[in-house]
Amino acid sequence: MQGIIIYKGKYGATQQYAAWLSAALNIPAVTGGGETKDQLEDADYIIMGTSVYIGKLQLRDWVKKNKGLLAGKKLFLYLVAGTPATEKEKLKGYITAGIGADISNKCTCFFLPGKLEFRKLSWMDKCLLTIGAKLAKGRGESISVTDYNDVKAERLSELIASVRKLSEVSV
Repeated sequence: MQGIIIYKGKYGATQQYAAWLSAALNIPAVTGGGETKDQLEDADYIIMGTSVYIGKLQLRDWVKKNKGLLAGKKLFLYLVAGTPATEKEKLKGYITAGIGADISNKCTCFFLPGKLEFRKLSWMDKCLLTIGAKLAKGRGESISVTDYNDVKAERLSELIASVRKLSEVSV
């Protein structure tokens, strides 16, 4: 079976996961928009990776543009976010709002933690994060503004196993 990884992120965590997946599964990883039509048409399965930025999926426009080419493919989606993986309903809400139920219902979804390196954020992103953290605190929620890095290759084991199982079933 042929596969491809299409990803889009903002500060590197989504790209790092894509690189690890590419190496583990021996398939290409391409930034959304950098793939060819033939790559998508030839793929039996597509792994889509996206980060969440202010509640929006970075890959949302790509998914909407390529909706027709996704039909009939086995779809996997990994979502990289600061929102804890335990908050599945919130994370699923990002997906449904970003790519619609018609596509999201066809995806096997995986929620992966990201990272925050505050000093590397753009000035605008620093402002938005700081304001968002203050607003969240007023609602009794918490948004971290301190650095963390929860991006680890072993977090991909379930996704890798699912893709390999797909390949075994189709042989």
